[in-house]
This record gives sequence, structure tokens and C-alpha cells, in this order.
Amino acid sequence: MAVTDSPYQAYESSEVGKSLPQTRSVRDRVIPPLRGSVMWGWIGPLLVTLFGGILRFIGLGHPKAVVFDETYYMKDAFSLITWGVERVTVKDADKAILAGNTDIWQSCTPDQLDKCASYVVHPPFGKWMIGVGEWLFGLNPFGWRFAAAVVGTLSILVLARLARRMTRSTLLGCFAGLLLALDGLHFVLSRTAILDIFLMFWVLAAFACLVVDRDQARERLVAWYESGPIAKDGPSLGIRWWRIGAGVCLALAMSVKWSGLAFAVAFAIMSVMWDFGARRAVGLRSPYLSAFSKDVPQAALAFTVVPFLTYMATWAGWFATATGYGRNWDQATSSGPFYFVFDSMRSWVQYQWQVFTFHSGLQTPHDYMSEPWQWPLLLRPVAFFYEGKQNNCGVKDCSEAVLGVGTPVIWFAAVAALVALVAWYFSSRDWRAGAVLMAYVMGWLPWFYFAISDNRTMFLFYAIPMVPFMVLAITLCAGLLIGSSAPTASGTMPIRRTIGAAVVGAFALLVVINFWWLHPILSAELIPYTEWRARMLFEKRWI
Repeated sequence: MAVTDSPYQAYESSEVGKSLPQTRSVRDRVIPPLRGSVMWGWIGPLLVTLFGGILRFIGLGHPKAVVFDETYYMKDAFSLITWGVERVTVKDADKAILAGNTDIWQSCTPDQLDKCASYVVHPPFGKWMIGVGEWLFGLNPFGWRFAAAVVGTLSILVLARLARRMTRSTLLGCFAGLLLALDGLHFVLSRTAILDIFLMFWVLAAFACLVVDRDQARERLVAWYESGPIAKDGPSLGIRWWRIGAGVCLALAMSVKWSGLAFAVAFAIMSVMWDFGARRAVGLRSPYLSAFSKDVPQAALAFTVVPFLTYMATWAGWFATATGYGRNWDQATSSGPFYFVFDSMRSWVQYQWQVFTFHSGLQTPHDYMSEPWQWPLLLRPVAFFYEGKQNNCGVKDCSEAVLGVGTPVIWFAAVAALVALVAWYFSSRDWRAGAVLMAYVMGWLPWFYFAISDNRTMFLFYAIPMVPFMVLAITLCAGLLIGSSAPTASGTMPIRRTIGAAVVGAFALLVVINFWWLHPILSAELIPYTEWRARMLFEKRWI
């Protein structure tokens, strides 16, 4: 089923309440059904996820090296699972770890333990996730990359199921999952122990939770409309567990990196706007007042109290020990039985302020830094790993490389698809186009502020939270190209659908070929230097 088989948009306009076509019930207008096999709705996305997982786990421990910023996060993660907080390591700790030595901690006397505390500038949750892999498999490349591979694989399943729900098409859901599985930047970050893949996952999970919540809220409204008692303000929709789940996911995103805050604010506003639209779609005379009294209070709880408590819970290790950085900044300034609580909170707030000033003043030049406007066109990817070798690949000069770059066919198509979504949204007010555009913008535009005001050091992989929404944009446009599956008056399939399906299929094949071509420089495969150089799309910028 294509996107346009089931026009998934309620008539959320001033037309509500006027005569509507008799062929479409209120239920069909407000929440079109998920047609097709429930079984295949799971089997298809799971098969795509299995494919993406195999790609990510094969050779996960290669290269046997500390890749790019893994030098920070894999050690912090191991410290968290060992001590509960991040601690300072000895000089050349990376070499010791690769040699199999895990005794890497700087020694401190019992009265100087706070001097061993490591100053870190990101919240701890992403490192706790990395630490799970190290706890299971040890402090080695496979162990510290394991969690990233799991999360990257799961994100394929989440996106495939999300796209299926948004398009009402299992085929398009699998198409979206396939694109994410074959994106080069997503692939590389799924095999590297840095934080951004975890940020992307929790942002995507929060968005998916809100789309499910949107469906369930509308289902409850329609059930009330069809059989409930008449009420001027409409019904209370009960506990919105999926929206609470979104609040938890957004808090976990912020607990990986603070850049999750932009998504948290935007998603909260989006969810409330969906409530306004849903109550207007069933014809309530005062939909906004109804939403403010019935929906907004619970939304405030889901997007403020729940995230705050979740975020604070991720700092439990810091609060539970006396050896975290800044833990004893404010000591014994209060009195009474709970003075330590207030002292701890003041110390924690001071630490957060230090981190904020660090990020706002980060201007250290880097060879692979880039500006946000360069990201959609892949003008400056990041060399995560490069090693030249001699006479090991059939020729004299050989290369092993991990280049953090997206699959160009996907990224360039996404630029066109996002432009198309702008036109689509303003012409039809389709909620899907608006939601995808908003999520993409929240992953991109805030970085322009830092680029202009602070001249901050930034990298292409900061764009990874945008990638699932780039894929959704392409998927929605693919549905428009394929068109409706309804037969013509003569009983044949529309020629437009045949042509559209051929175009979308050809695009998917191009993505496969493009990823296959790039794979050696995404996975540190040993290849001749000439082949490595041939894969540099913009030679001066990619090298």
C-alpha cells in the first residue's frame, strides 16, 4: 500500500463540522486503519533489521585500535562500570588497553581521591550504555563498540515500524529501514564507541512514541464520538503511556548529549498541537479549551517532571560516590539532617554550569571540523581512522580507513525530498510532512547559532540525529511517486503506479550500489591506496 492509498491526515481545518463525503466515516478521517498483514508488518521490518545488524556486527572488533574519540568514551565507560564515576587514567592508557592491560587508573592516596576525578563534559548515560558492552565482553574494541552496534541495529527496526505506521504501508516501512541500514554515517557510528549514535536512537524512539500516542489518542476520541456520552469538552483520554515513554526517551537523549534538549522542546510543542488538531477533527466546538483542560496538564507532566526525574536518575553514580568531579565543591555549608542533599545539589549545579561554559567556548581548530551548512552535501566528512600499509594487498601501497560519511545517494536525494516536503506541507498541511521537517530542523538549525555566535568546533557526525528524518522524507516522497493502489475503471493498475514503483526500486538499487562501493572505506577493509583514493567523492574535501 502506498502513502496515498490511505490519506493519513484528518481534515483539521475550519471545514470540520460541515458536510463531508458519506463514503468516509469520522473514524477513517481521523485515524485511517493500518491495513495489511500484522504478521508481515513485523516480519518485513525484522528481516531488514537482521540485514542491517549483520552488516554492523561483522568485523566489529576491526580495526583493533582506538578510533577517533573512542579514546575518551571507552575509558570513561569502563570507569563508570568500575567506580561509578569517571576517573583519570595513566599516560598511554590506550596502548595498555590494546595490549590487554586494564590496570589503567592513576593512583591516589585515600585523602586525595577527588584529585583522581576526571572532568567530563557530557552527561553519563551514553557512557553507561557503552560500559554494558565492556562489562559483557571486556575492555577491547568489540566490547566497547557492542552497545553502539546494538543501538544502531535497533534503530533500523524502530524506523521501519515508524515509517509503516506513518505511511500505512509495510513495503514503505521496509524501504525506510533499508535506507537507514545502508547509510554510511549511520553504519560507521554504529561501529564506533562515541555518543552520537545513542543520541540519535533516543531521539528517534521519542518521535516514534509520540506517533503511536497520536494514533492512540485519536482512537480514544473516535471511540467516544461513536459511542460515548455527549460532552461539550470531549473526553479525558486517560493515562498516555506512550507520551510518558516519549518523555523518558527525550530525557535519555539529553542524558547522552545536551543537544537532545532542542528535540525535547520541539516534540513537546508538536504533541500538544496534535492534541488540538485531534479534538478539532472530531468536531468539538471548543477544541483548544478542551485540549488545554484535558490534555495539556498531562503533557506538562510527561515533558517536564518525567524527563527531570529520568535525567537526574542517570547521575545516580555521581551522587552515590564522593569521588566524582566537582562532587565536593559545596561542602558543609548547610546544617540540619538533610544538609548533604542541598550541598550535593549545589555541587551538581555548579558542575553543570562548568560544562555549559566549556561547550559555549569550544573553539579548538580541527582538521576535520565543518560548518552546519556543509553537512547536507557531505562536503567535509571525518576520517575516524586511517593506516597505510606496505605490500599487504597485492600492491605496494595499501590503505585501511574508516571515513565518517553518509551514503551520497541518500543524502543528496534527501535534500530534494525535504524541499518537496516543504511544498507538500504548505499545500496540504499533511501532519507527516510537518513533523518530519520539524524534527530535521531541530537537528540542524541550532548548530547554526553556535557556528555564528561562538564559532564552535563542529563535525559532520553531529548530523546523525537528522538522518532518520532524512530517510522518512525520502520514504514519504517515494509513497507519493508510487501513488494509490486502487485500480482504474477498467480494473487495471494505474500506469503512474507502475512507473513510480520502478523509479523507487531503481533508487533503492542505486543506494545498494553506492553503499557497496563505499563499504571498504567505512569498515577499514585493506585495499590498494589507489582504490581508497578513487572513493573520495570530493577529493580535496574528503581527504
